[in-house]
Amino acid sequence: MVGHADTNFITAQSQIVTNQFEAYAQVEPITTLPVRVAKAGVVTGLKFLPGESVKAGQKLAGLGGPEIVALLTQDESVVTGARTNLFAAQGALVIQRNQLASHLSTRQMVLQAESAVAQAQANLDTAQAQLQALHQTTELTSPVDGTVLAVNAADGERVDAGQTLLTLQPADKLWLKAAYYGADAAAVHVGMAGQFTPVGGEPIRVKVSTVFGSLNSDGGESVGLVATNSAPGWLNGESGTVMLSGPVRSLVAVPTRALISDQGQWWVLVHSSTGDHRQAVVPGPARGWQTFIERGLEPGAQVVVENAYLEFHSGISKKYQPPD
Repeated sequence: MVGHADTNFITAQSQIVTNQFEAYAQVEPITTLPVRVAKAGVVTGLKFLPGESVKAGQKLAGLGGPEIVALLTQDESVVTGARTNLFAAQGALVIQRNQLASHLSTRQMVLQAESAVAQAQANLDTAQAQLQALHQTTELTSPVDGTVLAVNAADGERVDAGQTLLTLQPADKLWLKAAYYGADAAAVHVGMAGQFTPVGGEPIRVKVSTVFGSLNSDGGESVGLVATNSAPGWLNGESGTVMLSGPVRSLVAVPTRALISDQGQWWVLVHSSTGDHRQAVVPGPARGWQTFIERGLEPGAQVVVENAYLEFHSGISKKYQPPD
């Protein structure tokens, strides 16, 4: 018990509290999309620069050179040959049908001629599809709406099959990366909602989609967040603060100035009919001039507010023994 002094006190009340978890956050691509060539050749018409926007289906570059010309010539020759074979098979079928009417052919021979026409048509379809696919490989288009992040080849450069020409950032593949520390990192979980406020911008509603589960080099826990709106309007590299809301709880609130720190422990002075008593507490979140108590204090307790620190330590001078 601490000796009673003439102090003012308040009655501690329970209040509804929603924990807030604040962190720095930055908009980043979830993924990038490399645009690669399917065949070896020479790049033509590549005029894009990093930062430019592209639309799905927009031509990005062409592919030419001796290798492509040779492949085109070969596939066109195959198509020409397949078309000639089809014409020949169709002519043979006409003859067999005419001869069948004159009893110079048999039904079996007509069926064989029809089968030859079907096979010739299939061969032509395959050859034309291969030629069309080759033409498509010579014209590279954007698969999505997005932004050019990097240009990995130059106009007129010879490239190999599989080589990346450009790297795109899909327009709908941005999210927030944030890092939380200590107790906040343990409290953040997938599904938590909040808002991201970019510097100089309007708040955007977000939710936690990923908790990486491994600490960064600085001890922080990385968290990925996505916008709840399908078109948040944020930009790659944009930064600001993200505030997440935790569960709603009922906690006892006291004025922050009533808290006393002593030897690594937090205390309050509780007033009763027998005087003012030290009570160990565990502080929680703060709001304005109030601090919410996680453990150690019940609603209705009379908590000393004025000069609480001085009263808490009022007996120390009597215990102090000066050195000899």
